[in-house]
Amino acid sequence: MKVNWPERLWVNSPLRYLIQQRETQFLKRLRDLEPGTRCLEIGCGHGAGARIILRTFQPERLDGLDVDPAMIRLAIKRQPHWTVDRLLFFVGDAQQLPYADGSMDAVFNFGIIHHLENWEQGISEICRVLKRGGGFYFEEIYPALYANAITRRLLDHPTENRFHGPEYRAALQKEGLRLLPGYKETRFAILGVAVKE
Repeated sequence: MKVNWPERLWVNSPLRYLIQQRETQFLKRLRDLEPGTRCLEIGCGHGAGARIILRTFQPERLDGLDVDPAMIRLAIKRQPHWTVDRLLFFVGDAQQLPYADGSMDAVFNFGIIHHLENWEQGISEICRVLKRGGGFYFEEIYPALYANAITRRLLDHPTENRFHGPEYRAALQKEGLRLLPGYKETRFAILGVAVKE
């Protein structure tokens, strides 16, 4: 699902970039990556998160996937020269990831799962492409933030089969993703790392 203009304005803002930097540092403290890893960011947008991931975790290779071709074109246009050998952007759907089973050391998600019509399928796909022992690094938001009396009029999100904390955590567990201790959760969002067992 593509984002509408208010959300595009938010994801391209300097404030969003600063929040992603802080969140990525927190995720790294929960679980760092080994050198030489291969990673994926779903819903990469214009590529700001991918650049933060590269600087923070130093993977050997990072793929950035987004369903919106306009965002991918912008990500490629803004791609710094120092990332060219390690970062690839392309159009794709997080509900049908174009990767072999067990091909990724880590998958990153900055608030994309709640955009998916079939969010459980998205989590299943993430688990499928992760290697055993691989990490799912995520920031995810709940309806209290994006579907309240104000935001539901401004933002365009699926309305059927939405999730809150218990449903999200249960879906991770069902797919064999163990949520590491130390995650942060409020009624609005969750930030943490889950490991494929």
